[in-house]
Amino acid sequence: MKRIVYFLGIFLLCGSFITNEEPLYVPIDYDNFQRGEKLEFKVNFGIFSIGEAEMVIDPKSYKVNHRPCYKIDVYGRTSGMVDWVANVNDHWGAYVDSAALIPHISYRKIREGNYKKDEVVRFDHRVNLIEAKVADKKTGQFKEPKVYVAPEGVRDMMAGTMYLRTVDFSKMKVGEKFMINGFFEDSFYDLELIYRGKDKVKTKAGKFHAIKLAPVIPENELFDGEDSIVAWVTDDKNKLPLKIQAKMFIGNVSVELSDYTQTKHPVTSKIK
Repeated sequence: MKRIVYFLGIFLLCGSFITNEEPLYVPIDYDNFQRGEKLEFKVNFGIFSIGEAEMVIDPKSYKVNHRPCYKIDVYGRTSGMVDWVANVNDHWGAYVDSAALIPHISYRKIREGNYKKDEVVRFDHRVNLIEAKVADKKTGQFKEPKVYVAPEGVRDMMAGTMYLRTVDFSKMKVGEKFMINGFFEDSFYDLELIYRGKDKVKTKAGKFHAIKLAPVIPENELFDGEDSIVAWVTDDKNKLPLKIQAKMFIGNVSVELSDYTQTKHPVTSKIK
């Protein structure tokens, strides 16, 4: 159960693209977010609030591999009575190229009850290699890194989430599919999403005009039927992640926006 909530939070919160001198980094034309933006979320199981999360784009600009980057961090934790029996305190982060929206470094510090994991992943887009290091649980020292040959323009969860906010849905037809390529832990994935059109959705932060999306989920014993996971983003220039809802055989889990500050544009999609 904790792992599902954890995954959903990161999914919500879920190319190589830049100049003639550096063809590996082709720029993406976007104007959807800015440094200093902070988004807060509530995690619910049925009618019960069981956790909270926040996603922060650091106000400062950073340089990694001589490239200007966003530093993006997501913090997730259980709350209330659930915290007594299933304590979760996780930290995900990445340095994401501010022009191409591909990661240079990502990191995770996972604390879930007795389970813990510390990981640092470095992306070398010049040679399409990924180096992943995981700390020994007993000593805390990083073990020998594993190296993976990556497809061009691969993204991690952070960069994939930011890239999703730049997609122009106005040119899509309802039912049209698009793909985001990514790397997580030791695997590459192709996340296929379906555009489900315009919608209205209610969250802790209010009611919004929204864009509705549904990832394609293979048949499994956990999620209940077609569109078992649905996500919404604001139907405005910001494309803020609003809500993700999962219908499972054991009940419904949702992650929904509860507050937002320092958005790039006024949130015009909010319904008064």
